[in-house]
Amino acid sequence: MSKLNRYGSHPVLRTTPRILSIAGTDPTGGAGIHADLKSIAANGGYGMAVVTALVAQNTRGVRSVHTPPVAFLREQLDAVSDDVIIDAVKIGMLANIDVIREVRSWLEACRPPLIVLDPVMVATSGDRLLDPSAEEALRDLVPLVDLVTPNLPELAVLLAEPLARNWAEAIEQGKRLSSSTGVTVLVKGGHLAEADCPDALINTQGLLPNAVVEFFSPRIVTSNTHGTGCSLSSAMATVQARTGDWVESLAEVKDWLQDALAHADDLEVGMGNGPIHHFHRMFADATTPSRGFSALLWRDIEVIRLAIFELPFVSALGSGALAEEEFSFYLAQDALYLSGFSRALERASALAPDESARVFLAQSALQCAEVESELHRNWLRHHTAPTLSSPATEQYLDHLLTVSEQGNYAVLLAAILPCFWLYSAVGDTLHADFLARADGAPHPYAAWLETYVDEGFAATTRKAIDLTNEAAGNASAEERAAMRVVFSTSSRFELEFFDAPRLFAGASYVGT
Repeated sequence: MSKLNRYGSHPVLRTTPRILSIAGTDPTGGAGIHADLKSIAANGGYGMAVVTALVAQNTRGVRSVHTPPVAFLREQLDAVSDDVIIDAVKIGMLANIDVIREVRSWLEACRPPLIVLDPVMVATSGDRLLDPSAEEALRDLVPLVDLVTPNLPELAVLLAEPLARNWAEAIEQGKRLSSSTGVTVLVKGGHLAEADCPDALINTQGLLPNAVVEFFSPRIVTSNTHGTGCSLSSAMATVQARTGDWVESLAEVKDWLQDALAHADDLEVGMGNGPIHHFHRMFADATTPSRGFSALLWRDIEVIRLAIFELPFVSALGSGALAEEEFSFYLAQDALYLSGFSRALERASALAPDESARVFLAQSALQCAEVESELHRNWLRHHTAPTLSSPATEQYLDHLLTVSEQGNYAVLLAAILPCFWLYSAVGDTLHADFLARADGAPHPYAAWLETYVDEGFAATTRKAIDLTNEAAGNASAEERAAMRVVFSTSSRFELEFFDAPRLFAGASYVGT
């Protein structure tokens, strides 16, 4: 079931949601409704568009803007809503106060179930795009929407505050905007000069798992970023209308947008800042050499990932409320598992086609045997734990052993990958819970949480993903199909592994 929206109701989710973009145009196709329609289609929605402004622009800048009469704008809006059930609305460029008021009037009359606002207020150059009265009208529009997606200059304007100087200040501004409006805020860190590109979902009203949920991804070095904000906001509207979960939606959209930026230079559109590659996954089959294969794997296990985060064990681990005997059970099983997982890494190292991959996999095996195992030993020295493996542990290890014995490097990498990727995802989410603890009390499982959000582990996870993509690029169609099967199988075993403490706590062999 989808999670409650800000109005306290469950939105109806659709496999192919109907998304309306209300925005301006871009004749070169990189921004505005042109980018929105591409983003909607690329993320599985049916796109519609109502034009607020006709913009004469290209990749080098805006030349002029023509705003049609607001009566015609309302005719467009009514024509769509009188005929089509709208599952979500994305709002982009609203050129002046009259346009803002007319869109607001239509929203109040139509009440779409999901609204995403991209507050187009500040140009890339830093110039303000709206006069003060229009800025105030746009601020007043924010409480009517479900998600607002400002960049840092726009966030500052919405709050009438100075520009955030760093990510910590941006997070605090996002909290203030959410508190004052009741809206979920997507704070975007693309304007910061950092190696990583951070984003954060913020809601202080309890509509997210935590008040702040952060995402980090490597910054793609490209000048072709035209329309990124338009594309992100329309993609969020589309995916949210499918999933009903803002955190899951942003995870999916960031993965797609990362690839769209990585392939932007391939398009060669214009002589200025060109567009992102919205359809990179369509033009390059997701099972061919590209970052798209790992994205395909991640989409394959969407249901499993959602189930993991809904497990009582996982939520209690993050909050610190987990019973010690369940955590001891988990660590004891993980210690048994890591021994077998280390052997699978060693086997992958032996099969690796180049020295770089061999060294990485061998070092990862050593990491399991030394660093992570020491974490387990430190806890288990002082806590009673089982000495026998659970069925979930045995089945997972049997699976890895079977794949290892088959001797296919690409398939074995896919079987190994969930232990990196899912742990990284769980660690990131639970660490956010840890940081959000209001009582300031020591977290009983802080050492575990810190291990899996460490930048070293994040870098290891990214390297494992990259190796899997490279291996998929050199694999046959049959091997890629096998990679998808074993990745999903390992992910299912991860789900069972995380649920095992609940199932087996209190069993006869616990504490023996």
